[in-house]
Amino acid sequence: WLKRISRALAPPLRASSPFCVVWATEKDASQLKAHPVFFHEIVSVVTLSFNLCHVERGFCPSLLQWHPTKPLLAVGWETGETMLLSHPSGELTPLPNNTHNACITVLEWSSNGSRLVTGDQAGVMAVWRVDARGKLQGSPLIKHDYSKPLTCCIFRPPPPAEDVAMLARAAVSGDESALDMFNWKKSNKGAAFALGSQEGLTFYISTADGSVYNVDEQARSVPLVSVESKIQTMWYSKRRDVLAVVTDSLLLSQFSLGPEGIAQEISKVKLSGRGVQHADIVWTENGLLITASGEQHIRLWDVELDDHYALSLDESLGFEKGELLNCVSFCTSKRKILAAGTSRGRVALWHMVTVSDQKGDTKIHWKLQTPAEVEGNISQLQWGSSSHLLAVCSSSSCVVILSEHVLCSHYSQQMAAVQLTPAQLSLANFNTNTHITFHTDTHIRAVQVTKDTVAVWNGKYITVYEPSGQTLHSTGSFQCESPALVVHEENIYTVEPNRVQIRTPQGTVKQLLAFSEAEGNPTQLSVCGSYLAVGTDTCHVRVFDLTRREAKAMGVMKNLSELIPDLGALRSVKCNASGSQLSVLIAQVNGRPDNKVYFYDIELDTLSHFDFFTGRPESSLEDVLVVTFFVTQEHGLLLQDSQPKPATLLSLLALDTPYYYYICKGGDQVVSTPTAAPQVPSSPQMVVRRALRDFVGLESCEKQTRDAMLNFSFYLTIGDMDEAFKAIKLIKSEAVWENMARMCVKSRRLDVARVCLGNMGNARAARALRNTEKEPEVEAQVAVLATQLGMLEDAERLYKSCGRFDLLNKFYQAAGQWQQAVETAETHDRIHLRTTYYSYAKHLEAMGDKNLALVYFEKSDTHRFEVPRMLMEDNLSLEIYINKMKDKDLYKWWGHYLESQSDMEAALHYYDLAQDYLSQVRVYCYLGNIQKASEIANETGNRAASYHVARQYEGQDEISQSVHFYTRAQAYNNAIRLCKENNLDEQLMNLALLSNPEDMMDTAMYYEEKGTHMDRAVMLYHKAGHVSKALELAFATEQFGALQLIAEDLNENSDPALLARCSDFFIKHAQYQKAVELLVAAKKYHEALQLCLDQSLTITEDLAESLTVPKDSSHLSEAGRKELLEKIADCCMRQGNYHLATKKYTQAGNKIKAMRALLKSGDTEKIVFFAGVSRQKEIYVMAANYLQSLDWRNDPEIMKNIIGFYTKGRALDLLAGFYEACAEVEIDDYQNYEKAYGALTEACKCLTKAKGRTFDLLEAVRVCESLLEEKDLDPAVRVGDVYGFLVEHYCHHGNFQQAWSKIEDLRSTRPNINLSLYVSQTSLEALQNAAGVRLVYRDTDTHAAEDDEEVEEDENINH
Repeated sequence: WLKRISRALAPPLRASSPFCVVWATEKDASQLKAHPVFFHEIVSVVTLSFNLCHVERGFCPSLLQWHPTKPLLAVGWETGETMLLSHPSGELTPLPNNTHNACITVLEWSSNGSRLVTGDQAGVMAVWRVDARGKLQGSPLIKHDYSKPLTCCIFRPPPPAEDVAMLARAAVSGDESALDMFNWKKSNKGAAFALGSQEGLTFYISTADGSVYNVDEQARSVPLVSVESKIQTMWYSKRRDVLAVVTDSLLLSQFSLGPEGIAQEISKVKLSGRGVQHADIVWTENGLLITASGEQHIRLWDVELDDHYALSLDESLGFEKGELLNCVSFCTSKRKILAAGTSRGRVALWHMVTVSDQKGDTKIHWKLQTPAEVEGNISQLQWGSSSHLLAVCSSSSCVVILSEHVLCSHYSQQMAAVQLTPAQLSLANFNTNTHITFHTDTHIRAVQVTKDTVAVWNGKYITVYEPSGQTLHSTGSFQCESPALVVHEENIYTVEPNRVQIRTPQGTVKQLLAFSEAEGNPTQLSVCGSYLAVGTDTCHVRVFDLTRREAKAMGVMKNLSELIPDLGALRSVKCNASGSQLSVLIAQVNGRPDNKVYFYDIELDTLSHFDFFTGRPESSLEDVLVVTFFVTQEHGLLLQDSQPKPATLLSLLALDTPYYYYICKGGDQVVSTPTAAPQVPSSPQMVVRRALRDFVGLESCEKQTRDAMLNFSFYLTIGDMDEAFKAIKLIKSEAVWENMARMCVKSRRLDVARVCLGNMGNARAARALRNTEKEPEVEAQVAVLATQLGMLEDAERLYKSCGRFDLLNKFYQAAGQWQQAVETAETHDRIHLRTTYYSYAKHLEAMGDKNLALVYFEKSDTHRFEVPRMLMEDNLSLEIYINKMKDKDLYKWWGHYLESQSDMEAALHYYDLAQDYLSQVRVYCYLGNIQKASEIANETGNRAASYHVARQYEGQDEISQSVHFYTRAQAYNNAIRLCKENNLDEQLMNLALLSNPEDMMDTAMYYEEKGTHMDRAVMLYHKAGHVSKALELAFATEQFGALQLIAEDLNENSDPALLARCSDFFIKHAQYQKAVELLVAAKKYHEALQLCLDQSLTITEDLAESLTVPKDSSHLSEAGRKELLEKIADCCMRQGNYHLATKKYTQAGNKIKAMRALLKSGDTEKIVFFAGVSRQKEIYVMAANYLQSLDWRNDPEIMKNIIGFYTKGRALDLLAGFYEACAEVEIDDYQNYEKAYGALTEACKCLTKAKGRTFDLLEAVRVCESLLEEKDLDPAVRVGDVYGFLVEHYCHHGNFQQAWSKIEDLRSTRPNINLSLYVSQTSLEALQNAAGVRLVYRDTDTHAAEDDEEVEEDENINH
């Protein structure tokens, strides 16, 4: 049977490892030294063969169970006898006879195989210990009698243990925690780590009454769950911690297991199929339940996905009709093989393959293979621990162990041999084109062929056969246990320790090729042409020349370990046809296949390599590739071609120019989930050949042409176009040029392709290639070339690789592959989806498939036109289609058609279905039933229908009805026209208001010309947007009400002259508020403000905002804007609107006046806030002075603000005065002298600070001068003090003239003032001396009364 072996250590896609190398078998005339090919997936074929290990009894075996890690089989018999059978030695180890006396029903190994559980039909259960050698250790560890037949048993998987290797790496790198875990004793950083086996010894066992018991490591058996009938099988989900059981009635129950051994049922499902007593049920690791119950198929249930399907046999693979499947066994290794035993003694094998689609969804496919056969009815199967052993129990009272064997194959000199069964070969002679199926007398372990002989090795003997007609006859046989075997001409080459034997077909040793101990034992033999390549287990290689009578060594023995780092072992050693190059595949020290293929040049003693991890062709996305190279001494390693392995073929067998030779997938069949269809079995021919890329169409060419093509390909690869064309210049064959053009598709050399097309005379292809130069992608241009050359698959692949799905869609359409075109449009080219549907529908119509064409016309949304056109000749089908679609457009079209046929009643019916009210009204009017038409127009309100009825009424001079329906149709101009013609002025106004501005203007002119209803004319002019005309007419007719309505719509965008005129009108009629608004709209802010002042209009906040000019306005400068704002604020002050005045002063930037306005408002909260945000000394002082007028004695917050404002305003003298006032309050009101003392202390501090400060004298003089200029000087400030300060200042600085001037000013202001009260005596004397004038002033006593009066006045003021 055929089987694909998956990669043991699967690398990623781009890290694929080469696994097979073949060389061209002949030297050519182009000085090319090699032509190897490589695969990227381990693909081999296996077969099951019989072994001599077996045991027989006079009664039937009842149960088999393989050891999980060793080739050790536990066998239970119906008499209770139990034994261990070792493979391949056949050694038997029986269990004690007194353990079981009934039929064995339970055999189960623990995860590591250190425990074996046995159970019988009487209910006796025993647990045995098995050592590391697979030997039974004495009596059972546990023995328990359940008194009921035992049915099945499973071990609970152990918890995940620490990764010792990972801990070791971490410890070496310096991780102290990891290092401590290797201690046998407890460390201070955690519990001690114990090395050893991490094996779960807890298991579950079930009885015939449906009970499940939990048996732990301390031999305690505790009931866990119970179901209604006998349990057939159990399965434990480690990921979900769920125990699943299946009864003989196929009832699946799932139980969730808690941490303390408590089970809770979570689901119960009845599986499909007929439940029988002896159904064989197995579980896979991912929760797939597989059942064989004596039917012609086996059933599979996916518990995780809740899905189920069935697998059946195929008679074309050797199965018989009516053959029943009795038992199953699933190999849980990476290869995923399902084995099933049949009632006719055949072992059916399915290989499970997981396939991912374009959406990323995965599906499971099952590939059925040719069966192995045993005697009798197979009752039980069990896979072995190494996954290549299968134990088969049959009704012939024997147990047979089948082993897996890699399929043998070989090709040489146009002869190919492929193994079909353990003792059957398929031979193909390509020279004579004959095929022979040959049965040998022994099992086949290796095969070698030449043109005259076939050598078969069974592991112990080599038998040589020669052709004789349609069969083979043996010519010799000899004993040989060589692990490697090759044949060349009349010689057979075998190996033994440290040497290669050259034998005759009868086994006589002719020559020995010796190897030293350091060179190792030969393990790899390969013959190509007349050269033998040998590789040893110590990684040495050597080539021998076989052209002479005796083999002669070439070059020196080479140790590849010196050239290749991390070399573990040789996997393949092969030479080329000239013996100058060796290709080598290796395994690394860790056992992983290397990503590189190495080439050793024997003559130059150099090593080169190609890395498939970094050098894999970018355009190739397939998993399996055939890659060809040129290997020369001059140019080294050159990548020549890369192509995917044909999906219908299994593996590459050989390369013999101009062909690849492949092994077919003979006998394979794919069975999958219900969505997959089975493949048709292939031909029994096991080897097929495919032409190389360069020789497609030239398979039978002569050697000269073949050499020229190879030279052309080589020079094309190295880029030497001159030599490439020289190589083929003498070739006149059009087929050769066409083939070279095909090569250009593979190499993407469009320049060479143009030359080839020219020599072919293919003008159409040349023109298509020239037209495609506008495409930016090279792949798209090459795809056009491939299409012109008939290489449709290559064109398809190229379009996909460059992502040009639009061109791929066109390609599919041109090729007639409409399903692929539709799928491409639906998934990748949705912009052309409807176009694709339409084109496909037209194609179907042309092919006569009108039913399917209807579907795609509908998908393209063109059915409303295309379907009636297509079915026009079949009116009955067309009417049925229209009634079925219930499409309004189709109803309407059909109504038009019936109307054209004068079938008015039917037409009206379809117009009604289509809700085509215009057509209904038109037909009714045609029939003279205008009343019915009017009803339809009124009920539906359809504008087109109403317009048609209005036209009909107008034609009958029914003006009122016509106007009514024109109005419903919103054809107001027609209605207005009729109203004008028939003097219907009352309706005219309403219609004009509903219509557009043009109609309004026309109607207004109509009213104006008639001289009546001037108010309507004004309104219509206004509504039409002709405001100037409306105002002009309103002024002329003195319609003040209309003027007011028009003025409401005026704004800043209106004509300023118009606004001014309207404002004058409103002023004239005492409508001052409206006049102000219009002046503001006209940007005449000063006039508006003056009008407010003149007419005492209250300035509201809205009006003030409208009078406020924006900062970026072009109507006023910034200074003018501030002036306007201050005027607005002054007006607000007069009207007592202090808050608004404060706002406007602030906007004008005059915060002092803003604060004064706010002080007049008395809003303490806003005063405090404004002072805080203004951050000006004067405002702070003003706010503090205001707050002193409040009840600060009882409000600490006010007192706090006073102190804070005086401090921020640097008015320390005023602050000292406030502290003095506070001290007076404390003494007078509260007699609290301590607080008064504290206040006075603070006042003293303030005065001290004030005296220590330096003042700007010039600023002080300026302030004093400004105080004297104020008309309404605060009474608290004495004029004499101000003058005295100035006089003192000028005298101190020697400016006596200015001092005298101030004295004169003071005397003019206060003639009787006493100067000595305001100016010091020293300053007065200095002034007298400087001026030479005696000043007359009153002394203190004389004018005491006057001073007392001033003080009294000041006190009154303060009070």
